[in-house]
Formats: sequence, structure tokens, C-alpha cells
Amino acid sequence: MTDVASEPRHLIKLTPGTPVGDHYDYLAGVFRPVFARIAEGARQRDAERQLPIEQVGWLNAARFGALRIPQEHGGFGASLLDTFRLLIELAEADSQVAHLLRAHIAFVEQIQMHPDPAVREKWINRVVAGQIVGNAYTERGGNALGTWNTAISATPYGVFVSGTKYYCTGTIFADWTVVAATHPQRPGRHLAVVSTQHSGVKMYDDWDGFGQQLTGTGSTEFDTVPVDTLIVPVDQFEHVESTVFQLVLLAVQAGIARAVLADARLAVQARTRNFTTGTGVPLRDEPQVLQLIGEISGQVLATESIVLAAVGEVEALLADEGLSEDERHLVCELTANRAHTAVQPLVLAAASKMFDGLGASSTSTSCNFDRHWRNARTIATHNPAIYRARIVGDYEVNGRAPVTHDSAGDVPESYA
Repeated sequence: MTDVASEPRHLIKLTPGTPVGDHYDYLAGVFRPVFARIAEGARQRDAERQLPIEQVGWLNAARFGALRIPQEHGGFGASLLDTFRLLIELAEADSQVAHLLRAHIAFVEQIQMHPDPAVREKWINRVVAGQIVGNAYTERGGNALGTWNTAISATPYGVFVSGTKYYCTGTIFADWTVVAATHPQRPGRHLAVVSTQHSGVKMYDDWDGFGQQLTGTGSTEFDTVPVDTLIVPVDQFEHVESTVFQLVLLAVQAGIARAVLADARLAVQARTRNFTTGTGVPLRDEPQVLQLIGEISGQVLATESIVLAAVGEVEALLADEGLSEDERHLVCELTANRAHTAVQPLVLAAASKMFDGLGASSTSTSCNFDRHWRNARTIATHNPAIYRARIVGDYEVNGRAPVTHDSAGDVPESYA
């Protein structure tokens, strides 16, 4: 006989998707306790601008960054899909911690495809040991579109890199960072991987955006810093790097949507007051408020489903030996772009809608519910979705492949 006084067991699936075997359950068992610890102070850290240095350390100690490294090499051997399911859960706990791992996740995919076994082995060993990698690609201004002022110098004493970068997401927390630069003798983008501990590296927490403030997305200066690993253009795989970069942003958005639902649910459950225009029942029984929570829940499901479908598609494309590199890059980019155009409106709508059922008290800074909208809105500005929608539409109508540039930069009127 059912105990009617007991709370019903919550049966909605925690993270959607169709796992293969029970490996995801094992991975979730390893990392969910860490995610729970990270979630505990997320609201306060955001309000007080406290960088999650300790929290990143917990993830590194658990070797979250080694998810994709095969088990025979000391990693967890996670599929791409299971990795991103976990990333969504981490982003629900703290979207900023998940976001700052963006470059590391892409780098791990890239380095495992490097043609030099010695380079692969070196970096796999470092990742398995818990080391993580940041990014230093973009310059704030003064460089022409598709180029960098940051430059590599080859000397009798070694290879060095010098320059100033901005939007260096994750670098302030990382052991290494990847610097995009020009080479004096060879054309194309060169990626110089350097230690963040070198005396010639200066990092600044000067990102002044209104959201995702704790991702270390600030400036980094490089003054004749020795290059540990130089990845030349021929050894770079654009379909992996650019697509995974975008998929991480999508996963972070999905995590934000989940956090919106969780906060809205708890706020409704805890509230004892109702509005003068309500029906006079407790808020947790107010029909329109329940409708609103149901709508947010549907938006969360739609968001996660789109993101995981895109990840699953990309994972299949990476394994498809019938595709050329150009074809793989094309379809991976289109997959991520299509997901971007659908996900961003859903998450922004959910982050705004939660206030409709909670009233003015929910706008109190002590609640810090606005962080969800601020963070989602900030992520949505990364390579804006309007451009991605245009790229997809141009392919659908005209069959034109996506055209992107190696770097953001200044554009003269005569560029086109």
C-alpha cells in the first residue's frame, strides 16, 4: 500500500540521451559528488566575483579533463556523448566552471589526432595527470581580420612567442595555454602551447562582461615565452577544434537552462505568499505557476535534446571514414550552427520566464536569479547566432560551404 504522506519519487530522467552500456552511470557516480560541492557556492561566487580556483582544483584532482583519454592510456574512455552529458551537469552546478574548460576539451580532441606519436604521448600523460589547457587565440584590436599581431620567433636558442591576447577563457586556471600566432617564415595559423607558469606570462582577470565573469576571460601577455609544442597548420583539424568549441558553449547553455528550472522549482516550493490577483491557493498549487514551470521544463528538455543530438551527430561524423576532411568540416560546422540557432532562444526565454511566476521578490540581488539570464546572454554573444543562421541558410538554399576566418580582427572598407 502506498504511503500517501510520502513525497513521490521523481522519475523524470536526470540527463536525457540514450547511453550505450552502463559507462555513463559509472562516470556520473565519480563526478556528481564533485559537481555537488561546486554547486554549493556558485551563487555566492557569482555575486562576489570569486574565481573558482579551488573548484577547478577539485575537478583536476578527479581528472575530469581526462574523460576522453582512452582507458588503456590512463583516462576514463568516455564517449563524446557521455562527456557532454556530464558537461551539462557540471554547467548546471556552475556554468562558469564548465565554460572555462572549453579550450581544454577541444585541445584534448585535437591532440589525440596529432600525427606525431611523441607529441600525443606527452600530452596524454599530462592530461591524465590532471593538467588542463587554456586558450589565447583572440586579440582585442589592432590586428587585421584573419591575422594576429602575436608572433613566433625562431632563434638558435629555441622557439618563442610574444604578444597580447584577450578573451583568454580558462587560461588563468590552466597549466598550459594555446596561443594562436603568425610565423615569420611560414603562412597560416600556428598554435604555440606554452606553460602559464613561465615568468614571461602575465594573466589579468580584467574581463568586464556582465555575465560569465568567473571564466578567466581576460588578458594575457606573452613576453618571449618558450614554446613547448608548436602545432603547425597541417597538423590542425578544424572540424574538431571549431566544432567542439561551439558544442561546449551549447552544453553550458543547456546547463544554465537546468539551473533555471531547479531554482524556479525550489522557489515555488518554498513560497508561502501568493499575489492579490492569484486564486488564493499556495503558490505550489497555483495553476498558472505550475503551467509556467511546466513550460520551462519543456524548454529544458528541448535544449538538452538539441545539444545532445548535435553531439551525437558530430561523434558519428568523426568516425565516418567515408568523408573527406573538407566534407567532415562542413557537416560538423553546419551541425553546430543549426543547434546554436535553436538553443539560444530557448535558454534566454527560460531564464526570463522564471520571474513571471515569482514576482518582484525574485529580483532581489540576494537571490541572484538574474545570473542565469546574464550568463546565457553573454554566451549567446560568442560568434553570434545570427551569423550561424545565415551560414546554414546559405547552405540550405545555395549549397555554399561555410567560410570563416582564422581570427577576428579589424576590417577595412575594401576588405570584401
